[in-house]
Amino acid sequence: MGKKTKHEKSGLDLSRPGGAEAAAPMKNKEYRRLLRPLHGELVALQEWVKSSGARICVVFEGRDTAGKGGVIKAITERVSPRVFRVVALPAPTDREKSQMYVQRYLPHLPSGGEVVIFDRSWYNRAGVERVMGFCTEEEAQNFLQLVPTVERAIVDSGVILLKYWLEVSEEQQTLRLQSRIDDPRKTWKLSDLDVKSYTHWYDYSRARDEMFHFTDTGWAPWYVAVNDDKKRGRLNIISHLLSQIPYEPLERPDITLPDRQSRHGYEAPRQPLHWIPTPY
Repeated sequence: MGKKTKHEKSGLDLSRPGGAEAAAPMKNKEYRRLLRPLHGELVALQEWVKSSGARICVVFEGRDTAGKGGVIKAITERVSPRVFRVVALPAPTDREKSQMYVQRYLPHLPSGGEVVIFDRSWYNRAGVERVMGFCTEEEAQNFLQLVPTVERAIVDSGVILLKYWLEVSEEQQTLRLQSRIDDPRKTWKLSDLDVKSYTHWYDYSRARDEMFHFTDTGWAPWYVAVNDDKKRGRLNIISHLLSQIPYEPLERPDITLPDRQSRHGYEAPRQPLHWIPTPY
């Protein structure tokens, strides 16, 4: 039915992420070595965005535990939050529920000189809302029909719109959810909805496939990243993101630190200070 998506054309089998035997997990030392130059490029991108007034919108969607938060953290680790703004909206209020569905997302789109990253987005309607019964099937179908037009308007206004879907295998999802149960540092990541959603793997698969069918367009395609190995996934996504934006690194000024002023008789005051303990 309808047009084939890029994923169907390329033969990508989303039931078996990667389509081949996975490489050994990347070691942290290697990951940090490869991430460092990408961070430098993200800073160069940031300076170009500020200088050019470009508007960039990046949408991250995917399975529960697919690693969206880790990718976003890796992207924003070395850049300014004044330029790279992360949007992670809570559940809609009663007032927002009465609005046009995409209305609460539109004010968060980027202004000139901004990169806005959506940690989940308007595509909640095509995924969790549809699967878990938070919207009607009619509302979901209306969304799928209308969102390409909305995204066309966003792109036509000059915004660079990038959409990423993070895929993870059933086995990895189970391991990561169990880790959230067992590790006290991660329990905050586990919600009741995560547990309920766990039983709906194939409902989410069907919803994802139909979302791709309707919303993988020439002006706003979906890019799929297999993220069973989080470190490799982050590197691949950042590298791809940089390749999709026509930024040009600005010439770095030649800066030499000047001499400090002289003391001019300054002496530190002899007053008690509340120093923190130094056990390390």
